[in-house]
Order: sequence, then C-alpha cells, then structure tokens
Amino acid sequence: MNPHQDRPLKSSDWVMQSIKRQIEEGILKEGDKLASVVELARQYKVGQSTIREALTSLKTIGLLDVRQGSGTYVQAAAERYVHPYAASPESWLHRANSIKHILEVRRVLETGCAQLACHNRSESDLRRLHLLLEEMELHLDNETRSEQTDIQLHEAIAEATHNPILIDFMASLSEQFHDTMRDTRALWFYAQRSSAERLLSEHQAIVRAIAQRDAAEAASLMEQHISKVEQVLSEQAPLSPMTE
Repeated sequence: MNPHQDRPLKSSDWVMQSIKRQIEEGILKEGDKLASVVELARQYKVGQSTIREALTSLKTIGLLDVRQGSGTYVQAAAERYVHPYAASPESWLHRANSIKHILEVRRVLETGCAQLACHNRSESDLRRLHLLLEEMELHLDNETRSEQTDIQLHEAIAEATHNPILIDFMASLSEQFHDTMRDTRALWFYAQRSSAERLLSEHQAIVRAIAQRDAAEAASLMEQHISKVEQVLSEQAPLSPMTE
C-alpha cells in the first residue's frame, strides 16, 4: 500500500486512517509490531508529533497495544476497544455523569490550588514541578508513564499550596481523580486528535505562571485545562438531564 495516496485530511487523521486501513485489510496483522515513531515519521514524511497523535488515537479505539519498553503492536481483535457509549449507553451514561461531577470538583479545587500555589510555593516546589515536566517530556511516547507524571504534577501543585487541610482533602479524593484522569485523557486524545505534546505545553504554561507568581493567569490556565475535558465529555456522550 502506498501510504501517501488519498491525503485530503489533517496529517494526523490521514496517518491514522492509513494505519487503520492496513489493519482492517490484513496488511498489518494481529500481533505485528509497528515501526518506531522515527521510522513512521520518515515513511509518511511528517513530524514525529503527528505520528504520536495518530498512534494515540488508534490506541484509544483499541487497534494498537503500546507495551512499555517493547513497542507498539496491532491489538488482537478480541481485545479491541469498543467505545462504552456505543456498547452500553446506560452504563456509559452513568460513567459520564460520574466523571462530570468529579471534573466539576477538580475545576473548583485545582483552580484554587494553582492560584494559592503562586503565593505559597517555594523554590523546592518549583524544582519538583520542573522535574516532573522534564519527566513528562522524556516519556511522551510512553502513555503509562506520561499519565502517571500528569497525575503527580497535579498533586505537586496542590502540595505547593502548603495548606495541610487542602493537601489532605486532595489526597482523600486521589483515587477518584486518578480513575477519571485516565478516562478523560483517552477521551481528550481521541476526540481532539491531540497529542501528549499539547498536554505538555498546557502543563508548562501552568507551571510558568506559578513560577512567576501570576495567580490570575495560573487559575485561568488551570480552569481552561479542565474545562476542555468537560467539553469533550459532553460531546462524546449526552449527559443525564437530572445532572444539568
């Protein structure tokens, strides 16, 4: 198959459709290992970030399996992801409403945390935040590590408030936050055809505002960061009128 034929779409969509078509037509078979991001970028004559966007979308819909330290493989048909809304509308509706409620709590708490961190953060806090950003950038190709670092960064911002009651409150909700962050990252990547690079840049902007002690900017950026996920969620599944 010529990977460069029929290219009317955005580059990442075009790459995604090309690889998806190869899987559907059996050119790429179950268990086959894909070429590296560098090699795929060379083959498709696009940037590595474009390849990552395409692979993330294919992973989200269950066509690819990313194995830490091993590579990216074509997922077995029996294990492929089916969007929960399509498979079970009632189940997904309940889950979507639960995620919506937690996102509302996150928006209130984390916006406040970002704002308070600007006033109370120490140089040690800043060093930890920057180390986490470096870790996130280093593992852009590893969704598991990237997700873990994402969670740690949000926790570190809360810790930078130096408010023990707020830190304990955030910690008490950490399990629920972790579960929804995993779901919302997948939805956000799939719906927005976006990438780990874009998430990284949003986190970098928030940390930069905290470093500059710009409380209004930090709060605004955090609010936008979480509101985007709420928007994607509302687009992916209609929410129960009872929650509106």
